[in-house]
Amino acid sequence: MKFSQTFIPTLREAPADAVIVSHRLMFRAGMIRKFANGLFAYLPLGLRSFRKLEQIIREEMAAINSLELKPTVVVPGELWKESGRWDAMGDAMLRAKNRLGADLVISPTAEEAFTSLVRDELSSYRQLPLSLYQINSKYRDEIRPRYGVMRGREFVMKDAYSYHTGEASLDQTYQDMGRAYRRIFKRCGLTVIPVQADSGAMGGSGSEEFMVESEIGDNTLLLCKDCDYAANVEKAGCKPDFTAPPSIEAARAASSSTPAAEKIDTPEVKTIGELCAFLKTSARTFIKTLIYRAVNVELDLSAAPGCASLERRRPAPDAPLVYPEAFFAVVIRGDLDVNEAKLAAALKAGEVALAADGDVQRLSGAPVGFAGPLGLTGLPIIVDETVTAMNDAVTGALEKDLHYRHAAYGRDFEGWMLGDFRTVKAGDRCPRCGGELYEKKGNELGHIFKLGYKYTRSMNVSYLDENGKTQVPLMGSYGIGLDRTLASVIEEHHDEDGIIWPVSVAPYHAVIIPIKYAGAVKEAVDALAKELEGLGVEALIDDRDERPGVKFKDADLTGIPFRLVAADKNLAAGKVEIKRRGAGEPRLVGINGAAEELAAMVRAELAALDDS
Repeated sequence: MKFSQTFIPTLREAPADAVIVSHRLMFRAGMIRKFANGLFAYLPLGLRSFRKLEQIIREEMAAINSLELKPTVVVPGELWKESGRWDAMGDAMLRAKNRLGADLVISPTAEEAFTSLVRDELSSYRQLPLSLYQINSKYRDEIRPRYGVMRGREFVMKDAYSYHTGEASLDQTYQDMGRAYRRIFKRCGLTVIPVQADSGAMGGSGSEEFMVESEIGDNTLLLCKDCDYAANVEKAGCKPDFTAPPSIEAARAASSSTPAAEKIDTPEVKTIGELCAFLKTSARTFIKTLIYRAVNVELDLSAAPGCASLERRRPAPDAPLVYPEAFFAVVIRGDLDVNEAKLAAALKAGEVALAADGDVQRLSGAPVGFAGPLGLTGLPIIVDETVTAMNDAVTGALEKDLHYRHAAYGRDFEGWMLGDFRTVKAGDRCPRCGGELYEKKGNELGHIFKLGYKYTRSMNVSYLDENGKTQVPLMGSYGIGLDRTLASVIEEHHDEDGIIWPVSVAPYHAVIIPIKYAGAVKEAVDALAKELEGLGVEALIDDRDERPGVKFKDADLTGIPFRLVAADKNLAAGKVEIKRRGAGEPRLVGINGAAEELAAMVRAELAALDDS
């Protein structure tokens, strides 16, 4: 391929809204152009790299027997109503109507579409396990798309879905996908951090994210200095910094010598910081009580205080029953923050958020800042495990300007639910080895889920087992964002002059730069390009009538791994110049062996990336 025959509109300057490296370099290198906010087109150079990434993914999916298919991007809204996610996805999901008035969805994800296809064809256990995937466009109406293709509104995902007769089969595919993801990212030259993650709106019993470190990352990661523990902050746990009593009876016994709880005046004091100053003590001695509103709660609350009369309904005919709205009191040690992702997961809620001030006063009878578990009725009390060790604490007294002191868990109050609801922070101790945890910012490139029965039950998928009985299959979901993966390669592999592509995803393996593309130089360059092509090396000839400096700058900017320079003087001596982008000085090699030598270098780098 010759430069004059392709379309690579390089730029010296990046657009003003390009604030991260990948956005700037993809734009300047002529890889992408912007249609509108969050909507980007891939130009030929960018698309070549994109296709390389697709091919790597297809090879690794084939290696674990996952089969590719291609559903439509526009799918019937009825499928989303069946699953119960028509309303749960909110404004991020782009909806439309056709000329007949039928609801349509521009796919933000494809659990419903794949499950519908499988439902219509599945009849016997002999058809399972089944693993299917697509590489296809998605659309999510992000409020603030930013960072180029790293967070666009339209994007391409590889999403796979698997269906199983049992947990062991699901776990096998889950582990196979995890290994395949590690290979995919390694072959792309990426350093990823696999982390334990929260399943969020996807549901299910287990999930793992594949992160890359990033200053502009949307995720906070907790990692251990002494072992390989890594988790998203939404999921991270830590070694307890307290001694929990083994039972409620033991908690009561621990408070036997604690004075009875008594109210104390705390005028104009309602925050933890103000209480610390007023009582001259630390936040660890306080019990903080927060009122939360949860929506679309799937957990059965019929036995929970104040919840027996709550409305319960199905979002769709075959969807599970949910409580559209419920309120909860969460108590936690005063120096800690509630992890809302953990809370939502425990409640099987679509969303949780702090209740509005008016709801807090209505439910607790006190202004914001004075809620407490002692005497609180009509609300389920959710107790973070840190509170179980508190047998002489300060907490709100459900009255303005009043708090209790000497409050004790077990003696003065109990909980409807007990669990780990704290947000883990840097400096906490690793739950595995006790080492110190530290934080990093990261961007998610891939995410694998054990979804269980969430979609197969709501969408009435079934098969007959070996005994002729009707069963519902388990399901897994596995996604990779291709656009942000490609952008992340650039984030990891660049310098001040431009991109430094790993060979595996480079648009071309080599660029041949003739100082002047004419006469003997042209003949030598054309012959070299033909020889490289025969050896499987993709070469771009920069045949433009430009100064050598312009060609060199564009070669550095576009990041093509190997540069061959042909000049009259060197050719007269039977030599060409060869240089690996971003590594060392150029060197002269004999033109007769240059193609073989370059092909060997390309093969060696591909082998190194593929070595696992």
